[in-house]
Amino acid sequence: MFQDFILEHYSEDGSQYEDPIAEFMDTRQAMRTPLRDSSGVGLLFQYYNQLYFVERRFFPPDRSLGIYFEWYDSLTGVPSCQRTVAFEKACVLFNMGAVYTQIGTKQDRLASKGLDSAVDSFLRASGTFRYILENFTNAPSMDLGPEMLDMLVQLMLAQARECLFEKLELQSRDRKQDVDVCLDLAQEAAQVSEVYGKVHTLISCQPVKDYVPYSWVCLAQVKREHYTALSHYHTALGVMGARMGDMSAQTRDTLQFLHAEDENKTRLEIRVPQDDDERKLLGRAHLRESLLLHEESQRLHRMCRELRGKAALSGVLKKCHTRALDAYTAAEEEDDFREVLDPPRILPSTKFQLSLTPPDFSQYRVEDLFRALGPVAIFSAKHHWTAPRSIQLQRLGGEGFGFSVRGDAPVIVAGVDQGSLADFGGMKEGDFIVAIGDKDVKWFPHEDVVKLIKLAGDSLSLKLVTPMDKNYLKQPKGGPKGSVSTSSSSSSGVSSGQPSPAGSMAAHSHKKLTWNPFRKTSAHSKDSVLDHNVILR
Repeated sequence: MFQDFILEHYSEDGSQYEDPIAEFMDTRQAMRTPLRDSSGVGLLFQYYNQLYFVERRFFPPDRSLGIYFEWYDSLTGVPSCQRTVAFEKACVLFNMGAVYTQIGTKQDRLASKGLDSAVDSFLRASGTFRYILENFTNAPSMDLGPEMLDMLVQLMLAQARECLFEKLELQSRDRKQDVDVCLDLAQEAAQVSEVYGKVHTLISCQPVKDYVPYSWVCLAQVKREHYTALSHYHTALGVMGARMGDMSAQTRDTLQFLHAEDENKTRLEIRVPQDDDERKLLGRAHLRESLLLHEESQRLHRMCRELRGKAALSGVLKKCHTRALDAYTAAEEEDDFREVLDPPRILPSTKFQLSLTPPDFSQYRVEDLFRALGPVAIFSAKHHWTAPRSIQLQRLGGEGFGFSVRGDAPVIVAGVDQGSLADFGGMKEGDFIVAIGDKDVKWFPHEDVVKLIKLAGDSLSLKLVTPMDKNYLKQPKGGPKGSVSTSSSSSSGVSSGQPSPAGSMAAHSHKKLTWNPFRKTSAHSKDSVLDHNVILR
């Protein structure tokens, strides 16, 4: 298909591009099953960046080539097809996000370095899913739907929050009895619980609920209850571990804002204990609530057959429940009628501000496999030009060829003198010079093209194409005729690094006058001669 399009649109022999086409297809096949590490991410980025060039080379905006991109839904395995490159890009990005999540889950979460790497991977996954959500629409598969992507963004953020809480626990091992440390852990745990609550809300809505595995829904519930239990447990440790006389003013302020105001009469009205008796009562209430929530998380865990088979998860839930039970048993005293009341709710708060990490396409630059077709800003599927035509110019004596040039890659015929050799040869203003002799010059800068024309002597062989889009030929009003500048073209975060159409002009502060051997000599005044002897750039 690509070879046919090269022949039809670019008027070149498609068989000469068999190797680039094969390399592109090999890369596509390899990135469909990437390694679950940084090299797999790199391969996905390289293919995605190559799609920037392929889309512009072979996919015109006004018609379809009939090329279908087929992918399988990530959870159902149902195949989906679309003829747009956008679908291909979205699927590549989705796989990129999925690889990031797998990199995150493989980290050693018993070490600070591993937890940092896990947080980074989950934020990159979340940023990638957010990028798909904001830039791609109307996908044919459910896993690329906006509801699913929104849920995945929140799920990745929840896992990043979970890792940050584990890191804070790890750093606080030697200060477990410090009341301020315990209250920090309590608020961070409440924050993790709140985020998993948002995930559960999103995952329980249609159409996501009917699509994701039931174990996902259950796990979000389990973690919500588990981290709420941890928030009460750490609050209890902090409150019961410090006497009222040892509490600083800052700790009292923290307790004031840690406990939510609630008009529910079944809750203790103690937010900041005034004496040791209230302190112990508040601590035991938090321990009892922690114990009940741990039991609820274990109950939810047992209700899901798939989660019951996760030995690591079962072990963590059981360990935390046992720890809370031991602490509650040790704190038991004589009965108090107020012990039937629930503790105040703990308000979530965090010291960690998370920011999503969007895909950085510039980190993995690639070379255009079809670079030989010419600068992609000019020679692309959306632009049209005539078939290449060969022109042979033969001059005698001091006669000029009668044309001037401007611009870079490709160089453009800036003007043709009426009645000159160039005029009789069929050259037109605005033609692109694509070859001189047997040299392809589509990528050549202005100076190199001028040098080749001079070296040709009295016999000049050119290959030209005439663009059908006349916008290339427009020059700015009021600007100097021979002043040209180029810029870079970019799209989807990937810089092409290619020069823009040479018809884009801007004034230079100094205009250089250069002798032009290609115009016919004139018998005008000296000023007129200088005006005509400018190689336009």
